[in-house]
Amino acid sequence: MELQAVEKSYARWAPIYDNTFGAVTQRGRRRAVSYINSKGGNVLEVGVGTGLSLPNYAPEVEVTGVDYSEEMLEKAREKVRVRGLAQVKALQQMDARDLTFSEGTFDVVVAMHIMSVVPEPERVLTEMARVCKPGGIVLITNHFARESGVLAGVERLFAPLSNLIGWHSDFPVATVMGEPSLTLMERRAYPPLRMMTFLAFQKAG
Repeated sequence: MELQAVEKSYARWAPIYDNTFGAVTQRGRRRAVSYINSKGGNVLEVGVGTGLSLPNYAPEVEVTGVDYSEEMLEKAREKVRVRGLAQVKALQQMDARDLTFSEGTFDVVVAMHIMSVVPEPERVLTEMARVCKPGGIVLITNHFARESGVLAGVERLFAPLSNLIGWHSDFPVATVMGEPSLTLMERRAYPPLRMMTFLAFQKAG
């Protein structure tokens, strides 16, 4: 997807995101944050959006969130203010393809339901791996295209509308499997209809 299309799409979705896509993807978010809470440490959430996951982080986890959409970030900042989320250390506007953090900054780097949205997802994954510490964890929760069945046909049908709806319905899992510094440790499918997949990688030490 083009960056301008992403920006326009999420400016449209920001006011209603929590009750639409946010509701559908909440199971995967909770699974990812639960995994992170069990590890602890310094966390970067790439594509933090409206901050749906932020209240679920444990108090001892230090969270930095980045997103390209200022409209989404303002919703996230409001959640932090209203709920007093002290575990959230910073929320910054940033292009996920060019993270401004130093190499090896974070214990855990997570992207929840954004890899089928961002331009150049392979480059985003490379950046996520770069800012993760050696031996650290990179997590991805996302919808990936099915290879067969009725739903696979539906995904292909909606694929040409990606710039309009804001995500690629036919996004292949192979796109996030090619980063040489990351080793897959866990893969699990989640509702609804096993549409969401949780992936846990470890960065080489």
